[in-house]
Amino acid sequence: MAVIQDVLALGAELERSYQVYVRGMLKFRVGQLVYAAFSRDERVMGFAFPKEERAALVGGDPRKFQMPAASDMRFNWVHAELAALEPAEARELVVDAWRMVVPAKVARGFDLTHPNGPG
Repeated sequence: MAVIQDVLALGAELERSYQVYVRGMLKFRVGQLVYAAFSRDERVMGFAFPKEERAALVGGDPRKFQMPAASDMRFNWVHAELAALEPAEARELVVDAWRMVVPAKVARGFDLTHPNGPG
């Protein structure tokens, strides 16, 4: 069972990433792009994910994953129940979301320094 503490360090450790609070919710950003966000109660993690693949992700395990709110359907975004994820899986989702918002060169640099994934 994952909790926010399992991914919290990534928001500051990933290159170009930083943490902000917006209306009481923690968000991870690169520049102005949000790639991960957490509900106020820290039970749900929203994260960047390719729009064309999210129906398969949600359909494959609706206990873990949900579509974003109707107002967010235009974005590359999906939600996950943190308690339904393993800690390593939650970290991997955050790192993959981060990869969507950084230049490919930055993402490749992470892959070189972390060959076995996000830890």
